[in-house]
Amino acid sequence: MPFLRFKGFEKDFVRNIADRVRKEFASIVDIPEEIVKIEILHVERITDTPLSLEIFMFEREPEKHHRIASCLYRILNEHGYQGVHIFFVFLKPEFYYKFGKPLVEHVKT
Repeated sequence: MPFLRFKGFEKDFVRNIADRVRKEFASIVDIPEEIVKIEILHVERITDTPLSLEIFMFEREPEKHHRIASCLYRILNEHGYQGVHIFFVFLKPEFYYKFGKPLVEHVKT
């Protein structure tokens, strides 16, 4: 946790940038790199949809979200990916379960 889910990208490209993405993301959020999860969503497009990067994480102050989006867009843009949609899906610790228990309860034990 957090999860960065690339939709519509080639696997080799995402693997190629994964270390840099993890490092820069972790630095901005101030978390260990190893907990940043990177995934590729395989989708079948029915209509014309843009490439996107979905970021599932616990909410932080807005400035951090702006810095994350700017940083990741810059990385993608450097590789010729322009117009990528980047959006956050905010998770709440009380609704995040680990070992069948809410994370807030798990952390207390």
